[in-house]
Amino acid sequence: MTNKHIISYTLCLISILLVHSACNDGGPEVVYDPTPYALSFGEFPPPVIPDDNKPTVAGVELGRMLFYEKALSKDGSIACADCHQQKDGFSDIRQFSLGVGDLEGKRQAMPVFNLAWHNNGMFWDGRSQLVRDQALKPIQDPLEMNETLENVVAKLSAMKTYRDQFIRTFGDDTITSERIGLAIEQFEFTMISNNSKFDQFQKGEVLLTESEERGRILFFQELDPFLGQKGGECFHCHGGFNFTNDQYMNNGLDTDAGFTDLGRFTVTNDPVDKARFKVPSLRNVALTPPYMHDGRFSTLEEVIEHYATGVKQSSTLDELMFHNVEPGGLQLTAEDKADLIAFLKTLTDERFLTDEQFSSPFK
Repeated sequence: MTNKHIISYTLCLISILLVHSACNDGGPEVVYDPTPYALSFGEFPPPVIPDDNKPTVAGVELGRMLFYEKALSKDGSIACADCHQQKDGFSDIRQFSLGVGDLEGKRQAMPVFNLAWHNNGMFWDGRSQLVRDQALKPIQDPLEMNETLENVVAKLSAMKTYRDQFIRTFGDDTITSERIGLAIEQFEFTMISNNSKFDQFQKGEVLLTESEERGRILFFQELDPFLGQKGGECFHCHGGFNFTNDQYMNNGLDTDAGFTDLGRFTVTNDPVDKARFKVPSLRNVALTPPYMHDGRFSTLEEVIEHYATGVKQSSTLDELMFHNVEPGGLQLTAEDKADLIAFLKTLTDERFLTDEQFSSPFK
């Protein structure tokens, strides 16, 4: 081989190496990773996860990224996490959340946890059937993120980080609004709160104080004046492991003349649904003021007082509230009310508030 040939061969080899190097500047090849994500639901019954969206490690991480991604808003100012803050039980302690341009929303933001067990619609009025549907609504709401799905797709498609994560999750880098919803749904399915003091009490790990125990009995007991039995009647609507019946109810906030928000009726157009709203879980309730769909109550004391003596009669008042509107209401003493609040505070899950798997991946 002549020197000329050697030089030519060397230059060719260098060229090939440079091209190969350029193709690998981004590190190892990004590949689809279907590794299942193991949900940790402890003593809860197994959730019914949709067959078409079983959580994977990659999908959950993508959903987590999107939950904290401010590019989902029109001006890059807010993410889902701004109205659902971990330190506040993934709720918003403002009466109404502030969207792009500091515009106020119309209803109090519901806390985000244990959504894998909510099988009867999302939002206060149930207008979205599945979590994946709900996840896309705030993006498009002019009072919230005020963005279009098309713009969100374009912004994410321009980011290599997201293209790579969509490959890991879905097998290719095609970013669509449907896939965005699926990924957020996967992440929110993992946001399980099940380690409160009450849960530990149920497992025999801790004891309740005397006040907490009295409150627990009141919470799960019916009022029976004929037997001289006190009761908070709370468990009818807030029973079960998740402290909600997952239904839509009118809990006596207003008379018919005072209905300014028709709730579930705006979805079903059925007159019996006027002023009915989704019953929220009471887990972490001490962390998630203000209360009710319009955030009218600032404290748990106000909430207890409403159910004790403040329930108003209306044409759609749920029959479970009939005891509350009788003379004297629930006949609770000041100590009874304090005990109920002491019990409600045992539903706080401190670990949930700091668990790194739910925190921002962009720290």
